[in-house]
Amino acid sequence: MTTAVPPVKPISRAALGVVFATVFLDLLGFGLIIPIQAFYTQSFGARPAVITLVGASYSLMQFLFMPFWGRLSDRIGRRPVVLSSVAISALGYFLFASADSLWMLFAARMLAGFGNANIGAAQAVIADTTTPENRAKGMGLIGVAFGLGFVIGPAIGGTLGQFGLAVPAYAAAGLGVLNLISAYFFLPETRAPDLHPPSPQSRQDIRRDVLNRPGVRQLLILSLVLTTGFALMEQIVALLIEHVWVREALVPETATAGHRTAAKLTTLAMLTVGLTMAVVQGGLIGKLARKHGELKLVRIGSIVVALGLAAMPLVAESGLFWAFLVTCAVLAFGQGITTPSVTGLLSKAVGPDRQGAALGLGQSAAALARVLGPAAAGSLFEWHLRAPYWTGAALVLVGLAASRGLKFARDP
Repeated sequence: MTTAVPPVKPISRAALGVVFATVFLDLLGFGLIIPIQAFYTQSFGARPAVITLVGASYSLMQFLFMPFWGRLSDRIGRRPVVLSSVAISALGYFLFASADSLWMLFAARMLAGFGNANIGAAQAVIADTTTPENRAKGMGLIGVAFGLGFVIGPAIGGTLGQFGLAVPAYAAAGLGVLNLISAYFFLPETRAPDLHPPSPQSRQDIRRDVLNRPGVRQLLILSLVLTTGFALMEQIVALLIEHVWVREALVPETATAGHRTAAKLTTLAMLTVGLTMAVVQGGLIGKLARKHGELKLVRIGSIVVALGLAAMPLVAESGLFWAFLVTCAVLAFGQGITTPSVTGLLSKAVGPDRQGAALGLGQSAAALARVLGPAAAGSLFEWHLRAPYWTGAALVLVGLAASRGLKFARDP
C-alpha cells in the first residue's frame, strides 16, 4: 500500500518573500550583534571566558531547539510556529539591548537563540510549496538569505554601534517586529491538513541507517571540527583586535571610545570574511567543484583554513591591520570552499530518500560546533591570545586526517 503524496500548494511571491525575510532577518539580527557583543558584554565587567559563553548560549539554544520547532510545525502548522518564533527572537533582542546585568544578557541571548532556531519551519514552508524538481532552487533562497544576513549584518551593526553599543540590538528587535507584521499579513498556512509526521521510531531508524552509510560519520566529524575551528575565530576575533590595536578600550577612562573603535575594526574584519565567503560560495564553488571534485576541495580548503587560523594571531601581532584583513580573506576562502563541499559529499553518501536526514545531521554537527567553539574560545584566550587560533588549526588538521580513505564514485 502506497501513501499518497499531498499536493503542492501554490504560494504567493509575497509569502515566499516572508520566508526569505524570516531567515534573512534571523541572520541579520545575529550579524548586527557580532561587532558589539564582546564589548557590550565586557561593559558589564565580564572577562573573556564569560564573554564567549554569551555567544555559546545563543548557539546552544539553536542546537537544542531546531528539531523542536520543526516537529512542532508538523503538528500544529508552519504559520503559528513562524509567528511565535519571530516574536520570541524579537523579545530576546529587546531584552539584550535593555539588559542591566550579566545574567540578563545570558537570558536574552538564550531567548533569541530559541526563537531563531526556526530554520526547520522555514525549510518546511519551502518543501510544502515547491515541486521536487524546483525544491533545490527554493532551498537555495535560504542559503542566499544566510549569506546576505551574515555580510550585511556586521556592516550595519558596526555602524550603529558608533551611536551606542546597545543600538544594534534595538535595531535587531525592531527588524523582528517588522518581520512579525509581514508574516502575520502575508504568510499563509502551507502544511497539508492530512500530513502524518513520521513516528519517533521511524526517525531513529532513518538516522541509524544514514549513520551506517560509508563515509557519513567521517563527513560529520569534518563538519564538526571545521565549524568549531571557524567558530573559535569568529567569537574571539573582536577581543584579539581590541588587545592588539585598541588598548585604550581596556582602560576604564577611555573604554567607551575604545569599544567603538574596536567595533569598527571588528566590522571590517567580519565584512572581509563575509564578502569573501559570499564571492566563493556564490560564484566560484560550482566551477571549482566541477573541475576538481568536492573531496579535493575539502582537503585543499582544510589546509588553507588551518594555515589561516595559525597565521591570524601572528599577523595581528605584527600590527599591520591590512595584513590581518588579508589573512581573514584567506581563511574565509578556505572555509568557503570546504563547507559546501562537505555538504555536497554528504548528499552523495546517501540515496535520494535520505537527503533530508543526512543534511539534517550535518546541520546538527555544525550547530554543536557553534556551541563548543565559543564555549572554549574565551578560556583559551585568557590562557594565551594565540591559543584559540592554534587550537582551531589543530582541530581542522584532525578533520583532514579523518577524511583519509573517503572516496565517492562521482568524485574524480
